[in-house]
Amino acid sequence: MIVYNHTTKVDHEIEEEWISWQKENYIPEVMATGFCTGFHFYKLLGHDDDEGKIFITQFLMNSQQDYATFIKQFSLSLEKKVAGKWGERAVSFCTVLQNVE
Repeated sequence: MIVYNHTTKVDHEIEEEWISWQKENYIPEVMATGFCTGFHFYKLLGHDDDEGKIFITQFLMNSQQDYATFIKQFSLSLEKKVAGKWGERAVSFCTVLQNVE
C-alpha cells in the first residue's frame, strides 16, 4: 500500500472554511479519480503555532503505479486549484509512504 500524504499549515482565519472545503470538495475530488482506496484526515495536536494549524490528509493507494499515474494525470490541476483557492493561506507539502509489513 502507498500513502499519498499532504501536510498543510492553515491560517487561523480560514481554518473552519478550509476544513469544510477539504471535506466537501477536495477529498471527494481526489477520491473520484479512482486511484485512491480510502483516506484519513487529521489535525496535528501538541503543536502551537501562531501562524496556523497543521492538518494531514492521507490518501491510500494500492500500488506505486497507481500513485505514479495519479500524479501524472491529476497532480498539477489539483495543485493549481488549491493555490487558486487559498494562496499562501494554506501551504502544503507532500510525501509518499509505503506500508512495511
